[in-house]
Amino acid sequence: VCEYVGGNVTLEKVLGITTCSSNGLACDPRTGLVAYPAGCVVVLCDPRKNEQSHILNASRKAISALAFSPDGKYLVTGESGHEPAVRVWNVAEKTQVAELQCHMYGVLCVAFSPNMKYIVSVGFQHNKTVNVWDWKKNCIVASNKVSSKVTAISFSEDGSYFVTVGHRHVKFWYLNESKANVTIPLLGRSGLLGELHNNLFCGVVCVKGKTFCSTSSGLLCQFNSRRQLDKWLDLQVKCLCQNFIICGCSDGTVKLFDPATLQLITHLPKPHHLGVDVAAGLEPSHLFTPKTDAIYPDTVAVAFDPRNQWLSCVYNDHSLYVWDIKDTKNVKKIYSALYHSSSVWNIEVYPQLEDGNQSCLPPASFITCSSDNTIRLWNSSRASGFCRTSFHRNIYSTDLIKVIYVDDNIQHLQDSANSPEEAKNGGNSELKAGIRVVSISNDGQHLASGDRMGNLRIYDLQFLDELLKIEAHNSEILCLEYSKPDTGIRLLATASRDRLIHILNVDKQYSLQQSLDDHSSSITAVKFAGCEDLVKVISCGADKSIYFRTAQKSNDGIQFTRTHHVVGKTTLYGMDVDVTNKSAAIGCQDRNIRCVMQLSSGKQRKCFKGSQGEDGILLKVQMDPSGTFVAAICSDKNICIYDLDSEECVATMFGHSEIVTGLKFTADCKRLITVSGDG
Repeated sequence: VCEYVGGNVTLEKVLGITTCSSNGLACDPRTGLVAYPAGCVVVLCDPRKNEQSHILNASRKAISALAFSPDGKYLVTGESGHEPAVRVWNVAEKTQVAELQCHMYGVLCVAFSPNMKYIVSVGFQHNKTVNVWDWKKNCIVASNKVSSKVTAISFSEDGSYFVTVGHRHVKFWYLNESKANVTIPLLGRSGLLGELHNNLFCGVVCVKGKTFCSTSSGLLCQFNSRRQLDKWLDLQVKCLCQNFIICGCSDGTVKLFDPATLQLITHLPKPHHLGVDVAAGLEPSHLFTPKTDAIYPDTVAVAFDPRNQWLSCVYNDHSLYVWDIKDTKNVKKIYSALYHSSSVWNIEVYPQLEDGNQSCLPPASFITCSSDNTIRLWNSSRASGFCRTSFHRNIYSTDLIKVIYVDDNIQHLQDSANSPEEAKNGGNSELKAGIRVVSISNDGQHLASGDRMGNLRIYDLQFLDELLKIEAHNSEILCLEYSKPDTGIRLLATASRDRLIHILNVDKQYSLQQSLDDHSSSITAVKFAGCEDLVKVISCGADKSIYFRTAQKSNDGIQFTRTHHVVGKTTLYGMDVDVTNKSAAIGCQDRNIRCVMQLSSGKQRKCFKGSQGEDGILLKVQMDPSGTFVAAICSDKNICIYDLDSEECVATMFGHSEIVTGLKFTADCKRLITVSGDG
């Protein structure tokens, strides 16, 4: 959520998390801030105040790993992508203080030494380099290569060595300072794995002279100072954290062990179960009451705050919980947030109705849909407002007010990626699941959604019941558009990759009014425009065509006939009609925004560049409610806002690590909300 204030655009809030292991979760030992990546943004969350601040990575590369310095003053981050950098940031000032490019394909994990002199970074599997660098002098002091994929790293408490773990790999690396200004080979000794040599080790912590590792099969292993495997326990461990031996396990379980004896101290309450009714969670008992046959998300990352004795946990449905474990016999929840677990495809802002009594959702609400097969209703505003539906703040999230589960299959609610590499390569195979597009009727009563199988669903927004399910298309639905109140008719247009547009009559139970088959390729946008005297449907597609159709009355009701057909030289990807219903802006493959002044004639008024870069294509455009500005999404992950009159770029934004799939201005024109494939 970006806010436009005094000519500047600032990032106000991030609703999402891209952490997939403990390498991407850290707690500031000084202030208790929780740091995690969200695309190419580091979110610094204050669980007590429920506030966020942000560090933006100007390289536009996704953050793959992060760690605080022991004094909490600095944060080190690693990136994914070609020629990534390890960067050190001043946490208070949110500024970069050091940078080193020492890997080729991505940085899997980073760590400060206890004396803060060194930073260790480990590359992705294709690079497999372990680097130790003096970050204040900006030079590598020691380096070596490993033969296996590394998954985690941990320093010993005295800083004399660190341990890396991975596929059939547990290695102890010893730091020998060299007075010469040259990079020396890093000395490493393998752990003696015994009968566990075939395991994938996925977590490691060094506590009180001992080293504890976890395996992908769920074993907790203890190594002594001679690198020998002393003992192991089968606990279904997924991740580790130091201080206590904190084990994040499958099925939402988190266990605390005494590092001296490996005796169980306590286990944390489980988070919400998959498929939970968020809106019904008004009392703590909704979370803490066990559910029969419930399935819980696996714990994928844990981080401990020694000052407050708080434990942060990330689960594989992209939810974040912060637990107070000062009293291990009475663990309390401090903070929680639930986000989409897969790509977000579309966003719609709930309309501002003249009669507030008719509103089904609180003011400033918006709706998103995702490949995780959910539609989510959000409201980040703390202002109160009256609406018919009694949505109250729930115990699970201060932003999420309701989740609509399209079906009972909870498979897509969990992200299967276990590392930044897997996430980058599409760790979660989405198959043909997911909701592709949503649209809200102008009276705020109905919600339409289209999925990747071509199914259209209609929901009543007051009670969130599914009213209809129609097999509307043979392929995924790409566009949904309700007719505007000025037209005097209530229609819904659906457009798909199957090249068809269906016009449905809302007042007749969404019966088919007409099908339009003019396009010869996928339809990328469809819009209604006009007034009662002249109602138009405008559509554009990958066939480089714009079709203008006008409504005419017939014995069967209303029929649309083609009045203009404009063929361009470039593919048309996105379109929006201004508030006056007289002009339209279209985003094109050549990165230009073409403005059609007269919808009655289809003539182009102006054409100007819609991106500040020289790469990519314009995917979507969106006019603000005042008709003054137009925002454009480019496939290079940048978002630009232009003044329509002067054609001047007034703001450029970035932050997403995957393609930006949708954007909407809020009704007050102060905020722009964007969604992306990074979730």
